[in-house]
Amino acid sequence: MGRTGGLAQIPRAVPHLRPATYRRLTLADRSYIQAALSLVPPLGVRAISRELGVSPSTVSREIHAHQQEHWKVNHYDAEVAHYLAAAERGRERPGKLSDSRLRAEVVTRLNLKFSPQQVAGQLKRDVPDRPQMHVSHEAIYQALYMQGKGALRHELTVVKALRSGRTGRKPQSKLPRRSSRPWLDGARLSDRPAEVQDRAVPGH
Repeated sequence: MGRTGGLAQIPRAVPHLRPATYRRLTLADRSYIQAALSLVPPLGVRAISRELGVSPSTVSREIHAHQQEHWKVNHYDAEVAHYLAAAERGRERPGKLSDSRLRAEVVTRLNLKFSPQQVAGQLKRDVPDRPQMHVSHEAIYQALYMQGKGALRHELTVVKALRSGRTGRKPQSKLPRRSSRPWLDGARLSDRPAEVQDRAVPGH
């Protein structure tokens, strides 16, 4: 700082925290890791962990789990790492129907052509003192519509578990369906004016 001005001191982007309790890394934490690894020479794991207030093992696991290889060089990108971590947390959370006994009861009732609402209601009525055997009809719908391995409909003996016969959810909104490619609105070939066809104007 001088008489004619200057730069004020830049505040620390990541505050010092005491590494006492476990916490999930935020996007700001991962951005700091990316910046620290980009320095020449890069900061070490322990130095980064001191700045973030987490254990060195947390930083080490984060770097090794989410760095990507580009041209045979490992590169850590904060946004990609944050996205991958969020996706992993979604996969790690087990659904209510991961319980084998509850899943078997639901499958048995669906094979008898009971609706998901009836299955959920009957389970609460038949075993009221066992909340671990209770499931919402929405969870059953989600398991039925889920694609790929683990989908509930792969275990059914009936061809169509739902009375509607649908294998995908029908949108409930009355708004028009949103386009998957909004950048094409107004720029499609079918939207061209009729005078374009004769190509009388240069550029057409």
